Amino acid sequence: MGDKIPSLRNTAPSGWRMRWAAWRNRVIASEGFQSFAARMPLLRPVARRRASALFDLLAGFTYTQTLLAFVESGMLELLGEGPCALERVASHTQLSPAATERLVRAAAALDLAEEVAPGWWTLGQQGAALSSNAGALAMVRHHALLYADLTDPLALLRQDREEPTKLSEFWRYAAREDPAAQGEDAVSPYSQLMATSQAMVAREVLAAYDFDRHASVLDIGGGHGVFLKALAHRFPRPRLGLMDLPGVIDGARRNCADLADAGRVEFHPGSFSADPIPGGYDCITLVRILHDHDDEPVVRLLSAIRKALAPGGRLVIAEPMSGTRGAEAMGDAYFGLYLWAMRSGRPRTRQEIGSLLKAAGFPGFRLVRTSQPVVTSLIVTSALHT
Repeated sequence: MGDKIPSLRNTAPSGWRMRWAAWRNRVIASEGFQSFAARMPLLRPVARRRASALFDLLAGFTYTQTLLAFVESGMLELLGEGPCALERVASHTQLSPAATERLVRAAAALDLAEEVAPGWWTLGQQGAALSSNAGALAMVRHHALLYADLTDPLALLRQDREEPTKLSEFWRYAAREDPAAQGEDAVSPYSQLMATSQAMVAREVLAAYDFDRHASVLDIGGGHGVFLKALAHRFPRPRLGLMDLPGVIDGARRNCADLADAGRVEFHPGSFSADPIPGGYDCITLVRILHDHDDEPVVRLLSAIRKALAPGGRLVIAEPMSGTRGAEAMGDAYFGLYLWAMRSGRPRTRQEIGSLLKAAGFPGFRLVRTSQPVVTSLIVTSALHT
């Protein structure tokens, strides 16, 4: 079930939507209409929003680099302590006063910083939200790898996906060699990143789904157990299990030692793409797993999960999904290129995930709403056995 490229057509399809889009685009592209819209009181706000959005597309790379400099310079941390004079900010960041002012004003334009009195700066609203989000901060720093791979995006897209990239070297389980043979040192960087960024996903999943209805829960690809620890704290009933590569499991044993001592968790070292899925669980979770893998390995994994689940058992899938209203850019623009650079996986709509579930023998699925779909959406399905 590999990705398919639609056949080329000699003529464009017909239909009202095609005709409407062609007419609309001719109008919007017209300099005369753009000038008219900018002058008309009713159209002026729309024209300004469109112009601003277009400029954001043009200048977006400078915004992300401003964010990186704001974090890496220590400015975020310093301003989080309270208002600071520009001189102290310059001393802390080891930048010249002129460079410090240039950076802090750029950050203020993005609501990362705010001037509360002449020459005195503190965090803006976005900066305050970011300061307590360890997962987002880890991703800001991690994106240096993605920037390197996207230096020439067309060259990246033209390359065979077998060719290594910065991201594919970082995500060792995406490597074409046996991932189970990777020791803890090789998998530690990505395991730490996943552990740091997992907390916000866990909050969304655990607020949307009641795991106390299950006697046992197996988290596949669970990393260092951040999701399972959060689940155990919120839901005291289920017995827990965690399956991941042997090198990753070593870190999970340390992180979840309290759960192991209490007899609540069992560790299953192995590769879910090659080894059998442990049985005896009436719920299995896949948290940010499917979109990292191509269609064929996903169907194999889902088929193995269906066979391993107890009759009537549930599979809970949590990940950001393509086509999610309000999160379209995250789904296709961000994850589309990120996963291409990673050399494995693709963003999928809930309908595409549903098709893969059907191919694996699951009868159907339901979408469970989360409060922050930009972080994760939730799909639940049940196993049927013949």
